[in-house]
Amino acid sequence: MASINQLGVAADHVCRHPVMRQEVIKAYPNAKFNEAGYRIGEDETIALLKDCDAAIIGFEPINDRTLSALPNLKVIGKYGNGCETIDFAALKRHGVKFGYTWGVNKLAVAELTLGFMIMGLRHVMPLNLAMRAGERPRIRNGLFLTGRTVGIHGCGNIGKEVVRLLQPFDCKIIACDIKDYADFYKQWDVTPVSFDELLARSEVLTLHLPKTRQTIGLYSDAVLKKMRPGAVLVNACRGGIVDEDALLARLENNALMAACFDVFGVEPAECDRLLNHPNMLAAPHIGASTEETRLIMVQAAIKGLDIARVVEPEEFYGV
Repeated sequence: MASINQLGVAADHVCRHPVMRQEVIKAYPNAKFNEAGYRIGEDETIALLKDCDAAIIGFEPINDRTLSALPNLKVIGKYGNGCETIDFAALKRHGVKFGYTWGVNKLAVAELTLGFMIMGLRHVMPLNLAMRAGERPRIRNGLFLTGRTVGIHGCGNIGKEVVRLLQPFDCKIIACDIKDYADFYKQWDVTPVSFDELLARSEVLTLHLPKTRQTIGLYSDAVLKKMRPGAVLVNACRGGIVDEDALLARLENNALMAACFDVFGVEPAECDRLLNHPNMLAAPHIGASTEETRLIMVQAAIKGLDIARVVEPEEFYGV
């Protein structure tokens, strides 16, 4: 266990969950918690951590301002995936160590992704809405997931887990990533393709990208128009990567069979026209929301305090 005098836990999910709180207390009995009940901003983060030499953070802002106001802070353990609220250049300048375990939520997100694929292909959302409205829809044929061409944009930890879960479905799996996973692709019979080929060929396209300067707004109107007609688009990674106005337009003109999203540019999601579209299956960012995953994630955050080091910004895709 790291030599820590005072640990502050800012991550609101940890603080609101009794089992996760207890897991932290077992390791650090004098830990103090964010009791606000929500994700706190810069001023509240500074107030919480002002006398702490260590912190567990989720999506609280860690930047030059907060670090300058927290001279005692020496080490951070990261709860959960996604690091877009962390300024890694500022961390390095202030000499604060950072501990992070990649892929701790991969199974939970991959399972949800698989469910989204099947529900999108089988018209579950519009049929469910019709039944709730008092209609009794009869036959509406969907499509098998089995045998489909599934495109994966981003084949990191979660993308790889999706590949593994798809094996019984005998899909043709294509992938696009800035990294070359040649050995993995060979092992699992995945074909690497260009971005344009991914868009043109994918009958189901699932996104597993980090939120970076390069990916924000990547799926613009022009890009969405390049997608194969009648495709299902799944996003269980980060909001803001897909232009939601353009997505709504593609749904309204039936260019897409369905969109299944767990994440939105603003959360809680605000665009009722999009959320209420019958071919839009929306969830409120539940990808990592299983009891098993929450425990794994808090244990990883605690471990992060021990494995922390000064990291290079480039390690986190330029976030």
